[in-house]
Amino acid sequence: MDLALTAVVALVTIVAVSAFSSRLGVAAPLVLVVVGVAYSFIPGVPSIDIPPEWILAGVLPPLLYSAAVNVPLVDFRRNLKAITGLSVLLVVVTALGVGLLLFWLLPDLNLAAAIALGAVISPTDAVAATSIGKKLGLPPRLVTVLEGEGLVNDASALVLLRSAIAATAGAVSLWGVVGDFFYAVAVALVVGLVIGLVTVFVRSKLKDSVLTTAISFAVPFIAYLPAEELNASGVLAVVVAGLVTGHQSARYFSAQDRISERLNWRTLQFVLENGVFLLMGAELSTLIASVDDNVLSVERTLVLALLVTVVLIVLRFLFVVPLIALLRREGRRAARESGRFEAARRRFDAMPDDAIEPHRRNRAALFFTRRAADLDFLQSEGLGWRGGAVLAWSGMRGVVTLAAAQSLPADTPYRPQLILLAFFIAVITLLLQGGTLPAVIRLLGVRGTDEQADRQEYASLIQDMSSVGVEALKNPDLKRADGGDYEPEVVDRVRGDSESRSAAASEVMDASSDVGPHEQYRELRRIVLDAERAALLDARSAGSYSSRTLARAQQLLDIEESRFDQATHD
Repeated sequence: MDLALTAVVALVTIVAVSAFSSRLGVAAPLVLVVVGVAYSFIPGVPSIDIPPEWILAGVLPPLLYSAAVNVPLVDFRRNLKAITGLSVLLVVVTALGVGLLLFWLLPDLNLAAAIALGAVISPTDAVAATSIGKKLGLPPRLVTVLEGEGLVNDASALVLLRSAIAATAGAVSLWGVVGDFFYAVAVALVVGLVIGLVTVFVRSKLKDSVLTTAISFAVPFIAYLPAEELNASGVLAVVVAGLVTGHQSARYFSAQDRISERLNWRTLQFVLENGVFLLMGAELSTLIASVDDNVLSVERTLVLALLVTVVLIVLRFLFVVPLIALLRREGRRAARESGRFEAARRRFDAMPDDAIEPHRRNRAALFFTRRAADLDFLQSEGLGWRGGAVLAWSGMRGVVTLAAAQSLPADTPYRPQLILLAFFIAVITLLLQGGTLPAVIRLLGVRGTDEQADRQEYASLIQDMSSVGVEALKNPDLKRADGGDYEPEVVDRVRGDSESRSAAASEVMDASSDVGPHEQYRELRRIVLDAERAALLDARSAGSYSSRTLARAQQLLDIEESRFDQATHD
């Protein structure tokens, strides 16, 4: 009963804090940590002590999977250098730097254990940064880099932590650590790719969106468990499976499958994401109670946490500076290459059709189109020094840091203090950097892409899609399943629907201040939908129709209204 009551109170708190923080313009995780800390010091409340494996093996896989599914694979590929640098190289640099500092400051702590703690506090948590960034309109490339870093750095840190723990027992050499790292990454990539492709294939054969969504809840663990059994990175396997699933879903899943999965995963992600921050804050009193002041007091641990936080911030800034310089040079190189590339493309287009086999020509044309888009991306979506400053300041730590610290061996010197140290660092970075990140973004004047340009790009895509759709109706071989012809009025109606959508897209591209006919249509359609829903409610109250008929009519209205709302937001 106590557990059920605690869960209900926690869920209500999460919802209330999220609604309240959105009005204040503050990221909900920051407020939830503070609420959790306040809860932990209320007299008489149950103490919170979450086993670390619950977080690392139970909560982290679905969280990373839900985030990976929503990261476009194209964007991830285009930013692979930045993501790899931040999530692998910076993790190693941070683990070594912090480890050496702790080894110097804590005389009873051996170097391997110190590096293990450095690995614990090296991964950043992108939840607060990306939620703030999306709300304030950060450039899409910057958001993608932050999301990609948050997806991969947990895997790097946990692999490094495992190797460092093994080194404390003298069971591994330096080359063993390097070999273990590459083995863990390689096997995780294979496992994640296989699981992603297999589960997409299985789900594509099911015709029930409830079943496909239910399977999706198991995919993170199907990827995580075998990778861990093979001593690879289960976390990285989950990320790869999520990226594969997200990339393949548009091709193999039905629209209803995608809508159902998106809505259910958004809810689950919301609860888990915010719940772990609430639980993290609620553990403070338990962590403090476990500390022996005769070994290292809470006050000294807090001072040490402040010092380590400064080192973390400095190391991240020192790493981001050359990273931004490298990305800017890459953009300049893309500008130089684009001229030569366009010349090669024109020579290819001028070649006779019979000079190359059709399938090779199509493949080459796809390569030229994709490479041209990549070069345009590198030039138009460059990260400047202002964006680099935001990237450097987005180094908040989260619940993975605390859970990983609790997985340190029981015989580790200063273990209670090290766990408390990890907690202090996570909270300090969340409140200091997360709390001031909106001000930093505004102060630096970092802005995302032009909204009107985005709308025009969207409208251009809709027009291209509609044009292809209309051309499909002109196919002379267009026949019904039974071989008969379609009625001309039916074809005209379908063509009219597609052309109407294209015309609506043209209104967006014109950017006229006047309300166009399609905007007027939306206004009138909203009035009609409201009237129809009122009529449905009246019919339900009167009891003049069966519940089955009422349910079908309500479902029809819900579908149309959701489509209408989506079109209005676009």
